[in-house]
Amino acid sequence: MGREDQIEEREVLDSIFPEEITDVSDTSYRISITLDAPDNDEQSQEAEPPILILQVTYPEEYPDVAPELDLTAPTNAPKHPRLDISEDRDRLLEALQPTIEENMGMAMVFTLVSALKESAELLMVERVNAVHAVQEMEAAKAEEEENRKFQGTAVNRETFLEWLDKFKKEMEEEVRKKREEKEAEEKKANKKGPVKEEKKLTGKQLWERGLAGKADFDEEYEETMPAAVDKMKITA
Repeated sequence: MGREDQIEEREVLDSIFPEEITDVSDTSYRISITLDAPDNDEQSQEAEPPILILQVTYPEEYPDVAPELDLTAPTNAPKHPRLDISEDRDRLLEALQPTIEENMGMAMVFTLVSALKESAELLMVERVNAVHAVQEMEAAKAEEEENRKFQGTAVNRETFLEWLDKFKKEMEEEVRKKREEKEAEEKKANKKGPVKEEKKLTGKQLWERGLAGKADFDEEYEETMPAAVDKMKITA
């Protein structure tokens, strides 16, 4: 076990990842892992597939000890909407620990690559499902609010008494306003003072102004009519 096992594993990996593996040194190399984006996520389908770069370094005692692992993104790679290598690196590497422990003493890099790919894709699916869950919850809440508009408020003793109290207060307020308006109108009318009665003209005043006819005279007018007018006679 040791260096010979490392060389043998490296040769096997080269046949599995002919275009994805790149040597860094005799005991270190990088493997490019292209992830499959979730099918039920429009944003992921529109973005470029996320790529992980797993760097593997063999300690002298590997595979009896765990390999040294590091995880990065390709240089200038666009940020994926459901995966951020800089933020998710520690979480993804930590998720490999059970696989490392299960395969201690054996060549494990291919298994680690498979586990890393599955873990990263599962992380993206969880995030997409979380987004969908929030959207569905908001849609359900909006629908509930819309339905509530047509259902009205359930009536029970408590809600009825609450409505009745509110109704009484509104009616009392309405009566108070009308009373105040009436009082204001009466006060305004009193300020103008009593209306002057129209002075009635006497028969003499009507005669002098040419406003009276024969039928307009009554006994009161006849008493006040000048004597000269009384003696006038019409001649043919």
